[in-house]
Amino acid sequence: MTGAQATAPVQVVRVRPAKSLEWWARAAISLLIVLALAWLTRYLDANVPKWLPDQAWVKSIEFPVYAILVGLAGGAVLRMLGLLDRLDMAFRTEFFIKTGLVLLGASINLALIAQAAVPAIAQSAILITCVFMATWFLAGRLGVDQKLRALLAASVSICGVSAAIAAAGAVAAKKEQLAFVTSLVVLFSLPSIFIQPWLAQQLGLSQSVAGAWIGGNIDTTAAVAAAGSIVGDDALKIATIVKTTQNALMGVVAFLLAAYFVYRVEKTPGASVNLSMLWTRFPKFILGFVAASAIATWYINTAVDQKAAADTIRIAGNDLRIWFFTLAFVCIGLEFRVTSLREAGVRPVVVFAAATVINLTLALVLASIFFANFTLA
Repeated sequence: MTGAQATAPVQVVRVRPAKSLEWWARAAISLLIVLALAWLTRYLDANVPKWLPDQAWVKSIEFPVYAILVGLAGGAVLRMLGLLDRLDMAFRTEFFIKTGLVLLGASINLALIAQAAVPAIAQSAILITCVFMATWFLAGRLGVDQKLRALLAASVSICGVSAAIAAAGAVAAKKEQLAFVTSLVVLFSLPSIFIQPWLAQQLGLSQSVAGAWIGGNIDTTAAVAAAGSIVGDDALKIATIVKTTQNALMGVVAFLLAAYFVYRVEKTPGASVNLSMLWTRFPKFILGFVAASAIATWYINTAVDQKAAADTIRIAGNDLRIWFFTLAFVCIGLEFRVTSLREAGVRPVVVFAAATVINLTLALVLASIFFANFTLA
C-alpha cells in the first residue's frame, strides 16, 4: 500500500434508516387526531353561537380560541393515556401556519392597500419601529432570553402569531418559546376585541381613526376583523388595510432579525459569516406570501368580472387558509407544555403587557394624526 493510498480520505455515507410500518401507522393515527380536532373546532365555531344566542360575547370568539382549547383538551387526554409523545408526528404547527400565511397573502389585494398606502405605511413603519425597540429594550433590561426577546418584540409590534412564527424561523427559536408567545398573543388579543371598540366609542373616534387604531394595535388578523366589524364597515376596511400593511412589513423585520442573529448574537470569534447562512435562516414562506398577494391582485385586476374573481379568491382561499390556521392552533394546544411557562417565568409576561400598553397608546396617537381626515373612496 502506498503512502497516497494510506492517507486517502474515507467518505462515509450516512443512510437514513427506513421508517417502520409501525411508525407509519402511528403517523396516520396522529394525522387523524389532528384532523378530527380541527373538525371539532370548526363545528364549535359554527354552532356555539347558535347554542347560546342570547350571549353576545360568544359571537366575537374567534376560531383560534376554540382550536387552542380543543388542542389542550386533546393533549391532556393523550398525555393521561401515555400516548402524546408516541403520536406527535402530525403535530406540525410550523408547517400548517406557514402554509396558512402563504394563503393569507392571496387575500391581500395590493390595489386595496395602495388606496391608503401613504398613511398606512407611515403609521405602520413608525409604530413597528418604536414598539419593537421598546419591547426589545424592556426584555433586555429584564434579562429575557435573546430568542424569546425577538419573538416578543416581533409579535407585539407587527401581527401577533404570524410575526412570532416568522421571527422564530429567523432566530431558530425553541418550539416551547413559540408556544409561549402564541399563548400570550391570544390571551391579550381576546379582551381587545371588546375593549377597543368600546374605548373608540367613548373617545368619539371617527371610523377611520378607530379602524387605524384597531389595525395597528390588536395582534391577530382575526381579532382585528372582529373588533373592526363591531365599530362599522369603514372601520373594518381601514383596520384591514393597516393590519395587512404591517403584515407586509413582517418580511423586512424577519430579514433584519436573521441578519442580527447571524452576524452578532451567534457569531463565534474568528468565524466567517456568508450570505448563504443568512439565506438558510430567512423564513422563505414570506416570499410565498408576497407572491400569492401579487398573483391574486393580478388575477382580480385583469379579470373580466373583477367582483366574481375577488369572490372566488375570497371563498376558496380564505376557507382553505382558515383550515390550515385551525390545524396550526390545534397543534399549538397539543404541543403546549406547562413547563414552558414555568421556564419562561413572569418576566416575559411583564414585558408583553408593558409593550401592549405602549402599542395601544402610540397606535392611537398615530391613527389620530394620519387618519384624522381620511375617507375611503
